[in-house]
Amino acid sequence: MRGYVLRRLVQAVLVLWAAYTLSFLLLSALPGDSISNRIQNPEAQITPEAGRLMLEFYGLDRPVWEQYLHALWGLLHGDLGFSLTTGKPVAHSVADALPSTLSLTGLGLVFGLVFAAVVAVAANYAPWAWLRGLFDSVPALFASVPTFVVGVLALQYLSFRWHLIPSVDDGTLLALVAPAATLGLIVAAPLAQVFAASVRTTRERPFVHVAQARGAGEGYIFRKDVLRNSALPVLTLLGLAFGELIAGAVVTESVYARQGIGQLTVGAVDTQDLPVVQGVVLLSTVAYVLVNLAVDLAYPFIDPRVLVDGRTRRVTDAQVAKRTAAVAPVPVVAAVPRRLPAEVAMP
Repeated sequence: MRGYVLRRLVQAVLVLWAAYTLSFLLLSALPGDSISNRIQNPEAQITPEAGRLMLEFYGLDRPVWEQYLHALWGLLHGDLGFSLTTGKPVAHSVADALPSTLSLTGLGLVFGLVFAAVVAVAANYAPWAWLRGLFDSVPALFASVPTFVVGVLALQYLSFRWHLIPSVDDGTLLALVAPAATLGLIVAAPLAQVFAASVRTTRERPFVHVAQARGAGEGYIFRKDVLRNSALPVLTLLGLAFGELIAGAVVTESVYARQGIGQLTVGAVDTQDLPVVQGVVLLSTVAYVLVNLAVDLAYPFIDPRVLVDGRTRRVTDAQVAKRTAAVAPVPVVAAVPRRLPAEVAMP
């Protein structure tokens, strides 16, 4: 188990380094930045000497490789640089916007899991075939509707027409419900589809039929056998869908006018504030890597067949036959002679 955890940690560090390096190179290749645009703007009235000092302060007058090494060294010491627009440390800007986004994504993930569980269970255990088919089509409906459309419709009816939720973020839990439910639909669609298919496949396994033959109810079988054996594909997809959850937070916060990482990203992209954009990319990568690392570490506890080296325990037919022969009782069968004894032979 120690080697498994160590390998996953090394892979997580390599992914973080690769994501930071790639984002730095891509952002550095873009033409212009906030400081250069401000210097070249005649309305800003910045003298050449002041422009040179600004470029020197932010390190934009150095070669790209030197800027990368300086930024990487600062990252190792917890320094993400300074915003080119506000002059504030990037770490402070991200820390100020993070709590709002964490509450939104956390509640959105809860809504998504609840939606997916309800749809998957209803698609397999509904009493009528037409109702099961109806719930089977719900994931496709969730996936086909864009996030901003759901957000606009929720604002139109829940806020402006029915006055059930506030139209802007006022800091209350009620104002968080509609954005979180909108964000939850992003992860609910793939999770519901995979969970429904996994439950359907698990219900056809022999051990489920054995439990049914022994008189166990559907609820007991679902809790004891079906749920645990169907959870592994959902857990795998949950780690992958977390990236969509982070990306959807940007759109959701823009629609509902919530202050968070999404609004910070939109503002940084509009002003070409490259350090802030890179800080947001790094934060998203860290969150994505941590969630997938937690999923990898949870595999051996959910499915005992997963070994600590990440492989699945597979027993060959020869091993099964050998183990069966070792434990199976040998039947005592009287040997039948090829010829009858002379004393019992017929004349």
